[in-house]
Amino acid sequence: MDYHSPQFFAYLIGATHFIGAIAALHAVFTVRTAQGSIAWALSLLFIPYLTLIPYLVFGSRTFDAYIQARRQANQEMHVAMADLNWRPWVEEALAASNSPAYAGLRGLSKLGRMPCLANNQVSLLVNGKATFDAIFSAIEQARDTVLVQFFIIHDDLLGRRLHDLLLRKAAEGVKIYVLYDRVGSHALPARYSQSLREGGVEIRAFATKRGWFNRFQVNFRNHRKIVVVDGVQGFLGGHNVGDEYLGARMPLSPWRDTHVQVTGPVLACLQESFAEDWYWAARKLPPLILPETYPENGVLCQVLASGPADPQETCSLFFVDAIQAAQHRVWITSPYFIPDEAVFASLRLAVMRGVDVRILIPARPDHRIVYAASSLFAFEAVRAGIRMFRYQPGFLHQKVMLVDDDVAAIGSANLDNRSFRLNFEITLVTIDPGFAGTVESMLLEDFEQSREITLEDSRDTHRLQQLGMRIARLISPIL
Repeated sequence: MDYHSPQFFAYLIGATHFIGAIAALHAVFTVRTAQGSIAWALSLLFIPYLTLIPYLVFGSRTFDAYIQARRQANQEMHVAMADLNWRPWVEEALAASNSPAYAGLRGLSKLGRMPCLANNQVSLLVNGKATFDAIFSAIEQARDTVLVQFFIIHDDLLGRRLHDLLLRKAAEGVKIYVLYDRVGSHALPARYSQSLREGGVEIRAFATKRGWFNRFQVNFRNHRKIVVVDGVQGFLGGHNVGDEYLGARMPLSPWRDTHVQVTGPVLACLQESFAEDWYWAARKLPPLILPETYPENGVLCQVLASGPADPQETCSLFFVDAIQAAQHRVWITSPYFIPDEAVFASLRLAVMRGVDVRILIPARPDHRIVYAASSLFAFEAVRAGIRMFRYQPGFLHQKVMLVDDDVAAIGSANLDNRSFRLNFEITLVTIDPGFAGTVESMLLEDFEQSREITLEDSRDTHRLQQLGMRIARLISPIL
């Protein structure tokens, strides 16, 4: 056959469209949402040359077996934890809250697999220096066990500081467990992990599937950031381990992010979430530490650990529940604003109820397609009466929600489909007027450094930019 003949190219084009049609049919039957199904099916039918390979990487649903395996692993882990007398302790510490704010979150008790616990202390860490100074200080004081989990670990100055500290504590006899996401940390060199392993640190990569192909598999990533030291100090939030999180890399610096430091019974839930992920990666449990007593009084907290193996879409439903519970205020900050229809409808309805709905997003893009899709959603939100702001000083990466005067949620979940349905996320929900007031002060300062998006911004956007935004929105369900 003449591979340069018109007939060959005709056969090739025809075969590509035929395979694209089969893949489109596969997407209709397997993609989790109607929006995602439409986005994949249309692109596979009309531009298979550009979308067949991305569909194999991003959209191919070979994950049913993975979900079942993950659920089975979780069941095995809970059986093992029951032998450690773990869950009974957690249930005994359950706080029967009479808080009207908690009662307003009617779905939270059902969504969360972990109980709401009283007598916790929570502190805000509003930038990278404060976060890692606190984390490193806690690890320095470790005497027994350190659990470390990040989506991204870089082999840069900050990453090497963590590396050297963990090696030193391991040499002192402290048990160290490190879990990172294989795709999020794809640039992490093997020597980083190997030197930790040789120094006595237990380190694993979280992966959906094993093998070379997983390097290109971006779905079902573990986006959680958790550190627990000796069962008495814990950290979670938006920071990963890298110099950019300290604002040391242009053009996104200064980096705006938020973490929280917690002590109290809720650390049992952080350890349980870590144990689930560690058990998946290593098929054994890390040490779990439960102090016998905690100080009285403190903040009411609930950990919401969400992921694609949940029987329902926990993360998305939490946002819907919290927004619907709001009486006078919902303030949200997120680096990505690509809400699903349920969340977007809840935001619009909140405005109709007279709720002060404000959403803070970045003024600078780190992913241009996501930024374009977010911009179009932002313009539509403004037309619906939602107040949208762009943070000006640097890149905004924090994930924070404030509801009325009592409820604050801080964690790793973005306001997008990937966090709602594809990633493993962790969020700390607090119910306390004092801590909510601290979060309010932080967000007011952020809003003061932001510019509000107006209807004029939408009208002044060039038509080519509008076209790009609309194309980006078409694929937003799969971003």
